[in-house]
Amino acid sequence: MKIDFANLKLQYQKYKDDIDSNIQIVLNKSNYIMGEEVNKLERALEEFTGAKHANACSSGTDALLLALMALDIQPGDQIITTPFTFIATAETIALMHAKPVFVDIDPETFNIDVNLIEAAITNKTKAIMPVSLYGQPADMDTIQAVADKHNLKVIIDGAQSFGSTYKGKTDSNLGDISTTSFFPAKPLGCYGDGGAVFTNNDKYAEKIKMMRVHGKNKPYHHKYIGIGGRLDTIQAAVLLAKLPYYTQELAERQKVAQRYTDALSGSLQTPVIKSNRSSAWAQYTVRVNNRSDIQTKLKDNGIPTAVYYPLPLHLQECFQYLNYKQGDFPIAEKASKEVMSLPMNAFMQNDVEFIVQNILKSIV
Repeated sequence: MKIDFANLKLQYQKYKDDIDSNIQIVLNKSNYIMGEEVNKLERALEEFTGAKHANACSSGTDALLLALMALDIQPGDQIITTPFTFIATAETIALMHAKPVFVDIDPETFNIDVNLIEAAITNKTKAIMPVSLYGQPADMDTIQAVADKHNLKVIIDGAQSFGSTYKGKTDSNLGDISTTSFFPAKPLGCYGDGGAVFTNNDKYAEKIKMMRVHGKNKPYHHKYIGIGGRLDTIQAAVLLAKLPYYTQELAERQKVAQRYTDALSGSLQTPVIKSNRSSAWAQYTVRVNNRSDIQTKLKDNGIPTAVYYPLPLHLQECFQYLNYKQGDFPIAEKASKEVMSLPMNAFMQNDVEFIVQNILKSIV
């Protein structure tokens, strides 16, 4: 037996007629850049999330970059974020010649520890960038309260959490600007790179719309320094085909997660989802000892696993210039040695028991 981590092949077969039809329409029109499907997708994303503006773009990384550009982040500005996330979170801050300022994480949710944010604020701090890690939003009320008190902006890195909720609102409809990724393995993925930027601020939305096409406000006239950050039309067509099924997929992901939790919670540390939130379950991540041994045993039985993330950002070579050291963020460092993500997708109900049995055998 061999388990598929994301089951993209099976998902495609289920939606094949819709996906193929949408792609063929684009091919027939041959309008591959900023075709009408991009606009249709943006309107559909606004309806799904409740956000006033959705601007599709070329990747989750570019979504973060566009958000920072829209807020006019300048060299030397400081952005408070978490060290336990994908490189793009802090990388985009560095690309703006601003400074990532890390604070440690909550040991239960793996999200930024909101109680540590205020102490990290300086007169150069311009924004807070929480990450909705593994699919669950951070404590947004506390973050927003700190931001309001100190006149800071909030950018949500929701690359893993499209469709998650915080107090009944999607995390695409929180903060000043929220971003997501449509990388193929994300809960809602296209067939290449893709992303989106969400905001309720008209000014930010208009600026982002221009900056993703090199700051253009009319043909060959450029109001801003921008980037080539467009979502191509075929990717928009794929997402339009998949989005109508997404609410049901989220429900199926929740069922898979609950089955994992019911079976494993007495034997190892399973994810903690706060009662006022829901997760998109981009990953189902447990904590284990002897991780490499367990991964090898599972692999031998056809069960893939992944580690998100084996080295916190403050210890990455590219961030040596920030002068952080081992021991600065002990909770993140400990998590990086223990986290292990299990197969998670909407089409694996029949696989859960087999995976669970092998995990329980491997941790004995």
